[in-house]
Order: sequence, then C-alpha cells, then structure tokens
Amino acid sequence: MPVYKTPKADLRRKYTRYVEISLIISLALLIIAFKFFPKVEAGEKQIQAAQELVNVEDIVKTKQENRPPPPPKPPIPIESPSDNVLEDVEIGSTEIDLTQQIEAPPPPPKEEKKIVEEDIQYFEVVEEMPEPIGGIEAIQKKIVYPEIAKRAGVEGRVYILAYVDENGNVTKTEVLKGIGAGCDEAAEKAVRETKFKPGKQRGKPVRVKVAVPIIFKLN
Repeated sequence: MPVYKTPKADLRRKYTRYVEISLIISLALLIIAFKFFPKVEAGEKQIQAAQELVNVEDIVKTKQENRPPPPPKPPIPIESPSDNVLEDVEIGSTEIDLTQQIEAPPPPPKEEKKIVEEDIQYFEVVEEMPEPIGGIEAIQKKIVYPEIAKRAGVEGRVYILAYVDENGNVTKTEVLKGIGAGCDEAAEKAVRETKFKPGKQRGKPVRVKVAVPIIFKLN
C-alpha cells in the first residue's frame, strides 16, 4: 500500500509562506537602517603622484661666421725683355728671291709590297687518290724505331695526314693518331721523305690530303 505524508510533515506547503515572511523582514530591516543610521560618505582619496622635474636647457643657436676668402696667390713675376736685348736681335729679310732655284724634295720611300700568300686548298677526295711510290712498304723501310719506344715496349699504329701536291711531293704532315715515345715524329719524317704518285681529278694532277697508316711493331 502506498505511504502518504501527513499534512503537518509536508514542508512544501509552508515554503511560500516562509519566503514571503523573510522578504518582509528584510525590507523592514533596510527601512530601519536608512532611517535611524547616519549616512556614511566615502572619503575621496587623493593620490598624488610624485612629479619629476625636468630641467630643459635652452639651446644656444650658433651662427656660421662668414670667413673672408683666402688671399689670392701672388702672381709669378715674368721678366720682360729689356731694350738692350731687343737691340741685339737681328730680323732676317722676308723678301722672296724669284731667281733662286729650289731643289725638289726627295721622293718618298717605296713601300714594300707585302706578298699575301693565298691559302692553298687541298682536296680530300678525288677520282685517283695519291699513292706512295713503292707502296706502304717503302715508307716502313724508312722508319727508324726510337730507342725510347724499344725500351718501353711501345707498339701500335700511327696515322699521318700527308699533304701531297700536284708533283707528288709531301709539303706538310699532321699526326691524326699517335702512340707517343717518339714514334709519331719518326712516322712523320718517313712520310715526308717519300715520293707519291699525285692524285688526279678528271685526268689532271691536283693537291690532295691523304691519311697514311704506319705500323710500329717490335720483332
């Protein structure tokens, strides 16, 4: 069965009455306090901050004095010719003698004409390429094996570019590929000492560049 509270034990029924009584008492106390107690005025607190005194010095204005310009440099004294000196000077006559024979000036030296050598052109490919007379064997026989290359055991193939003129003579040589140890110089010397059959283009001898292989091999 549910349990019911008695009306005397229920506090919520008297809650509003207690609130009203407490408000009336508080209001009465406030009225009595304002009526019977003197007014309290808050004193004004004056806070004075310490003031720092700053002395401002007067700046004296300076004036730029206009200095006088420096004195001019004294002129350098120049001696003027005296009358005695002028009397000693002899002035030649300015008359032209029409009867006098004037020699003609010498001719200017002849300028030496500089002979400008035209660049000689060599063909690289022609119908008939130049060939050494006696073949490559004739060049190989002229080879002198350098002693340095022999001691070092240097072997290989050297390619020399020979410039052969229309008469079959080697006018210039270049090393295209060398092996060093003096072999390149020996190969160039042997090629320059060799006579070639000149190259021909359309039946006429022409200047041609040709590569010559030289073999260096120790026996």
